[in-house]
Amino acid sequence: MFKKILIANRGEIALRIQRTCREMGIKTVAVYSTADAESLHVRFADEAVCIGPPPSAKSYLNMASIIAAAEITNADAIHPGYGFLSENAKFSELCKLHGIKFIGATPEQINSMGNKAAAKETMKKAGVPVVPGSDGILTDVKDAKKTATKIGYPVIIKASAGGGGKGMRVVWEEAEIQKAYDSAKQEATASFGNDELYMEKYIEEPRHIEIQIVGDQFGTVCHLSERDCSIQRRHKKLLEEAPSPFMTPELRDEMGAAAIAAASSVNYEGVGTIEFLVDKYRKFYFMEMNTRIQVEHPITEEVINYDLIKEQILVAAGIPISGKNYYPEKWAIEGRINAEDPYNDFRPSPGKITSLHKPGGHGVRVDTHVYAGYTIPPNYDSMIAKLIVVARTREEAIVKMRRALDEFIIEGVKTTLPLHIQIMNDKKFIAGDFTTAFMNTFKIQ
Repeated sequence: MFKKILIANRGEIALRIQRTCREMGIKTVAVYSTADAESLHVRFADEAVCIGPPPSAKSYLNMASIIAAAEITNADAIHPGYGFLSENAKFSELCKLHGIKFIGATPEQINSMGNKAAAKETMKKAGVPVVPGSDGILTDVKDAKKTATKIGYPVIIKASAGGGGKGMRVVWEEAEIQKAYDSAKQEATASFGNDELYMEKYIEEPRHIEIQIVGDQFGTVCHLSERDCSIQRRHKKLLEEAPSPFMTPELRDEMGAAAIAAASSVNYEGVGTIEFLVDKYRKFYFMEMNTRIQVEHPITEEVINYDLIKEQILVAAGIPISGKNYYPEKWAIEGRINAEDPYNDFRPSPGKITSLHKPGGHGVRVDTHVYAGYTIPPNYDSMIAKLIVVARTREEAIVKMRRALDEFIIEGVKTTLPLHIQIMNDKKFIAGDFTTAFMNTFKIQ
């Protein structure tokens, strides 16, 4: 087992990883930018190393600084969390070259699944259903028009190296192709340093349902059931729940088997997620694989009583998994609390938190790195907390979430708490009658 793990991340996920490490008797090293010097993940680590100024490119994306921090502290493994370098094949390879275990996918697995166009081809070969689309990367606008005509409008143009809704454009007719192609290419370059685009058929009235999987170093893969991530805005998730209200036992078995086939096809090692689009007829299509821990992993942990971070560490240390598939025994909902103003087009709201009261009680969990007096820096993602509730049924979980939201007080900055309160009282959400288009017509009051 590892003696010391460097956590190459910040905020709530860094703190989350530290907690499991401490329970496992593993020392931790925090890395931080100068903007995060007062963050809790720095305070609670056994050691902390400043790796640069606030911009991510000079700190949390600075591979040389992170490797150096691991070497000077004698860390024998690096946990990348999510975002930043968590799906960077070059960083995974760099860790390997320096004799440091990367707690995540191998460079080969990241390359085959991290690039969405390549992943789609891999899935076709594995027999996993995929959305009709381009044969690899689009070469130019002419190719985009030809492909759209072949698969039929509406279509969606996507950045091959994308994530978080960046570099995505829905196109309803040929007249929109040129503008959508150019703007997607520009945004992809700015966001990922990679302007490659591909195209897929745009699935109408879809659900975004993902299957959590775990694979060990000996070829065994199991699934841990599903999460419904359909409540999202501009392709960024706002709220997730497990299980999905749209799921049937038969569909869960089909999707679980497809997810295992997908992961097995690349001999996947570690914790990962196979994301699917599910249409109104309950036909599902592979969308992408995330070769890392997900933001929304706590709801899976709560419904099956399973520490996913611990499992990541065990797998990385060469310990085999049981191979057993897990099924939800309870119902959990997670709301992402962002420092944004939902009444002003979700404008980021960094600044000092003057007052904070976190909800508690049975079945309530808050994952956060903020506290009263903490100043939210403007340099990073706006998520400052995750509120997770778990209960026996979906109805009970919704009631519990309402109660917890009413207790959650954050003052000094604007947050999305009012949005979540409204969603919990929305008739369509309560009925489980929603798709990824839910927020398109949602009126914030």
